[in-house]
Amino acid sequence: MPTLLARFIRRRAMRTGKGRAMFRRVARNSREWADYLRLWGGLYSCGDNVVINVGCNITDPYLVRIGNNVTLSSCTLLCHDGVVAMVNRARGTKFDSVGLIDIRDNSFVGHGAIVLPNVRIGPNAVVAAGAVVTKDVSAGTVVGGVPAKVIGSFDDLAEKLKRRSAAYPWIGVIETREGPFDSALEPTLQLMRQKHFFEGE
Repeated sequence: MPTLLARFIRRRAMRTGKGRAMFRRVARNSREWADYLRLWGGLYSCGDNVVINVGCNITDPYLVRIGNNVTLSSCTLLCHDGVVAMVNRARGTKFDSVGLIDIRDNSFVGHGAIVLPNVRIGPNAVVAAGAVVTKDVSAGTVVGGVPAKVIGSFDDLAEKLKRRSAAYPWIGVIETREGPFDSALEPTLQLMRQKHFFEGE
C-alpha cells in the first residue's frame, strides 16, 4: 500500500476510530495497534506502554482490563463460554456464562495462548506460547501447558534471559538501541544472528 495512503488511514483511524480493518493492515507495529485499541477498541481499560499484536483476538473487550507494560502476542482472550447458547436452545433455558480477564502490570501472554473467562494474570507474570489459562496466574510466575500450570518464576526467567543475552556476540548492539527495535540496526543484528546460529555449527 502506498505510504501516503497508509499514513492517511492511520491518521483517520486514530482520530475517528473508523477504518479499523484497514488500520489493522497498515499499523506500523504492535504498539500502534495497542494505542488504537486503547482509544477505540472498547476495552474496559488499557494502561501505558502496552503492546498488542495485530493477530491478538479479544472476543469481549469491554470485559478486559490491561495494566501497564503488558505485551499480548497473537493470543486469544475469551471472555464468554459459547456453549451456553447451545445449552439454552437444547434445554429451553436462558443461562449466561461470561467473565472478566484482568491482565496486570508487567505481564506477557505468548503466541497461541488462550485465556479463558474469570482469569487474573500477574502482575509480573508470563503465559507461555500455546498455554490454555483456565485459572488465575499468580504474581511473579511463569505458566505453560494445557491447562496452564506454574513452570517457573518471573525472577528465574529474567536471570535466564540475562545469562543467555550475555553469551550472544551481538549484545553490544542490543545495548545501544533506544527501544526494543531499531530499523537502522536490524540488518546488522540479522546478519550477526545468522552467522552465530548457522555458521557456528
